Amino acid sequence: MFRIFSILMASFLVVYSNGCDAEEVEVEKEMPVNLVSVIPSPGLDNEIEPNATITLSFDGTPTDVTSTAGKVTISDKTVLIDGPFTPGPLEITVTWADGTQKLNYTVFVPAVPQGMVLIPAGEFQMGSNDAKANVDEQPVHTVYVDAFYMDETEVTNAEYQKFVLENPDWQKGRVLIKFQNLPVRFQDTLYLKLWDGNDYPSDKGDHPVTYINWYAAVAYAKWAGKRLPTEAEWERAARGGLVGKKYPHGDTLTLTDANYLEGGFDTALGTTPVGTYPPNAYGLYDMAGNVWEWCLDKYDAEFYASLPNNATAQNPFSDENTVEWVMNNFEDVFAPRVWRGGSWRHPALLVRGTYRGWIAPSLPIVAGFSGFRCVKDLPR
Repeated sequence: MFRIFSILMASFLVVYSNGCDAEEVEVEKEMPVNLVSVIPSPGLDNEIEPNATITLSFDGTPTDVTSTAGKVTISDKTVLIDGPFTPGPLEITVTWADGTQKLNYTVFVPAVPQGMVLIPAGEFQMGSNDAKANVDEQPVHTVYVDAFYMDETEVTNAEYQKFVLENPDWQKGRVLIKFQNLPVRFQDTLYLKLWDGNDYPSDKGDHPVTYINWYAAVAYAKWAGKRLPTEAEWERAARGGLVGKKYPHGDTLTLTDANYLEGGFDTALGTTPVGTYPPNAYGLYDMAGNVWEWCLDKYDAEFYASLPNNATAQNPFSDENTVEWVMNNFEDVFAPRVWRGGSWRHPALLVRGTYRGWIAPSLPIVAGFSGFRCVKDLPR
């Protein structure tokens, strides 16, 4: 009898113990994760910039977090919601396993820098399926780029002169010395060929600066507090919101639309003052023709094919390094760089918005057709 009683007591203790554990586990599961604070504080009277970051702090680690706007990042008890957000009234609904919170703000766009235009964030179809498109323009793929500012026009001789006067290392004659230890193919002996010392031709102040290599373009951009556009940013801007069109103004191009070659080389007229031709829908001039425009990317014929087939490419950039690294270490870059838009010396086929030109970062042979414009990130 005692043996049977002992067995029953042991069984009772096991069941009781397991029951307690179950209750304890259930108590732990029932502890909700609560929102503690939000920075910046929500309210329609509170303004945030398009690229703002909203920080939510919890008293535990939230799970199953979603947001109706922005990109969500979870780190322990903190959730970050990163823009860009669409300007105007903003209502965000944040949900997690234990709750829901609505956040209201007013998104404003800082004043656009003088001489620049705002290119809105968004998706577009990059590349071309046109019968005359090159293989490196395919496949057409979906790309998303953040909002950014872009120069209305290509950088002019007058603007570039200010740069060289403040930066003697980039004056004519000194660039060859600057890169004298590089292989001959990188020694640009035609830099600012049309200039006389630090002076550009007297009637060309409002023309795009030419005989500019990639290194000089990056140096100018850094001096101006800007950078060169990525290839994706450039095409997004050139399209002006149009879908599937060849040129910034549509599927046709005439000499009233852009400065390009129509006829033999003896008909080429050279550069024209920036802003001579109508802008595209974003307010950008000369996105087709006048001069080729340097981009920051390394040229890779297979880059489009390397991107995910069934996903949107987010701010794609063709290089082993980041945009920031390339801008900060540009003198250590030697791989060919992309240039876009064609020039006054090239036919309509080459000034298409999807045509991908490329060249060594310092190659003087065709530098007379090269120029650039800059972009600037929105403040965070």
